[in-house]
Amino acid sequence: MRLLLGSGGLRSDARRAVYFEEMRRHFDGCDEVIFIPYASSNHSEYSSKISLFSAPSGVQMRGIESFDDPHAAIAQAQGLYVGGGNTFLLTKGLHENGLIDIVRQRVSEGMPYMGVSAGANVACPTMQTTNDMPIVPPPSFETFGLVPFQINAHYHDGTIWMKEGDEFRQHFGETRAQRIQEFHQHNDRPVLGLWEGAFLNWKDNSGILIGGDATVFHPQSEPVTYPEGTEFGSDLITRPC
Repeated sequence: MRLLLGSGGLRSDARRAVYFEEMRRHFDGCDEVIFIPYASSNHSEYSSKISLFSAPSGVQMRGIESFDDPHAAIAQAQGLYVGGGNTFLLTKGLHENGLIDIVRQRVSEGMPYMGVSAGANVACPTMQTTNDMPIVPPPSFETFGLVPFQINAHYHDGTIWMKEGDEFRQHFGETRAQRIQEFHQHNDRPVLGLWEGAFLNWKDNSGILIGGDATVFHPQSEPVTYPEGTEFGSDLITRPC
């Protein structure tokens, strides 16, 4: 199993360079990669935008909306990229097009999977650690279950500050950590909080952190932040390098 799971936040040259290089390596040998744009309402526009943005990687992409049969397209795909956006909208589209089981099967057979932001979240057993607003009701929170833990993309530590004119003031809403602690009041799976620009390069039962930090949450334990280069097992316990 080969997964490349990213948080997003690619707004600097350094972060985009990591994205292009890791994407190129991940899809090496794939003549064409299918892109799933269901996290956006305009599928063709989103597919075109991601294809153009990712061009420096050298990876050729084709939006799944251009196929007559999405299920058959996945069955024959060499590689798969699931983009970010609204995770509720994405999960609804995956279920309605019958793609949960076929993606799970193909990735288990060795097809490389890349997911960024919402696309990383749906690689988990459920989409329940998303940051997004429930703009549509998916038939189920179940997602691909390619990894046995949850991911919270765009994770950041601490409180939020808002700019008003030239000054900043603190916003006293819940932090990401508090949201994840709420999840752990009802769920036992560990959660990987991926900081902006970070990727988890996952192979079979372990993965290495690339491009940024990540914070790990286990139920009834204090969160721990790890740097780039950290290797994790399936339980998100670190492994010696």
